Amino acid sequence: MKFPRHALAAVALLVATASNAAEPLKAEVIHWWTSGGESAAAKTLAEAYKAQGGIWVDTAVALGEQARSVAINRIAGGNPPTAAQFNTTQQFRDIVDQGLLNNVDAVAQRDGWDKFLPETVLSAIRVNGHYYAAPVNIHNMTWFWFSKAAFKKAGIAEEPKNFDELFGALDKLKAAGLVPLAHGGQPWQDGIVFTAVLAHYGGRDLYLKIFRDRDPKAILGEDFKKVLLAYKKLQGYTDKGSPGRNWNDATAMLISGRGGVQIMGDWAKGEFAQAKQEAGKDYGCAPGFGPKAPYIIQGDVMVFPKTDKPDQVKAQQLLASVITQPATQVAFSMKKGSIPIRTDVDVSQMDMCAQMGVAAMKDKSRQLGNGEIYITPDQNGALQDVLTSYWNRNIPVEKVQKDIVNALKS
Repeated sequence: MKFPRHALAAVALLVATASNAAEPLKAEVIHWWTSGGESAAAKTLAEAYKAQGGIWVDTAVALGEQARSVAINRIAGGNPPTAAQFNTTQQFRDIVDQGLLNNVDAVAQRDGWDKFLPETVLSAIRVNGHYYAAPVNIHNMTWFWFSKAAFKKAGIAEEPKNFDELFGALDKLKAAGLVPLAHGGQPWQDGIVFTAVLAHYGGRDLYLKIFRDRDPKAILGEDFKKVLLAYKKLQGYTDKGSPGRNWNDATAMLISGRGGVQIMGDWAKGEFAQAKQEAGKDYGCAPGFGPKAPYIIQGDVMVFPKTDKPDQVKAQQLLASVITQPATQVAFSMKKGSIPIRTDVDVSQMDMCAQMGVAAMKDKSRQLGNGEIYITPDQNGALQDVLTSYWNRNIPVEKVQKDIVNALKS
């Protein structure tokens, strides 16, 4: 039986229309999750997006600075990805101000983001009343990690509970022929060690005077001088292979028992998990020293480059929704080492370090924004230059104090 040609054309049109209507929403995502633990975490987002009808197109670029640069260049060049990873800071403020991002107000309002997000996160993603980023997780950038194997070899019975005990442990590790402080000598990692010393040795009040207030009197004061001297003292416990080392390679030194201590964000926990190591058994963790230690909130967000293509806008909104859903939050953080952004999720299956983080987040008096929330990217870059120079060279501490005053000038 033959059908008229026009009837066949009509059927073909109907099939094509139905096919187009059923096409999944494709989202190209630029991110820098390239280490083993990070890649495993990114996969959970891709799977969650796929489960809700989307296609995740993975564009991984090693190192945060490079990935952000690629994203910004593509946005400026008219070939934007669907979404791009940034940190929960002022990093994406410029492209918001230039009108280069879509907001996801519809998703934020429908899902009630302002009801479960910490104020520090809200203040970063909400600009002039609009939500320009979907928060992925909460990291604390200043965790102290301890290798149980290295501590045992060095005869250290208990993990340090303050800075005096930390320096004592580092001395014992050095005497045992191990690398006391496993550190990647890159400017951003030097900055993390500085932030940890400022927050946990200098204290909350001094931390805010330096970062938030940029108070010259405090920066030139004796208390801050002691912080800088303690920071410099830590450099003496690193090994000759430290300069240029990636952070995950430093974590691998703890995993192998060659290194004793690392000061790094809780994304390091993703590497321990990949190596099948358990918190409390193979490694120890401390988000600071003491029950009221500051918990410095950092994290990752996805921003959504400007587009008026209906399918891309829908893909952006679906991605923003999927990322912030409770199940996605838990699955991602269990691989990444972070904790969920939400307070209304079941974290009972997460490890002891994550439980510490969740408990800390319930105490608002412990919450501190990371330095990049308070200072601009330019100020942060200038500060990192001063700190890295001091870390690697013999510079009088008084000169460093003056240089930091200049670096943090508005």
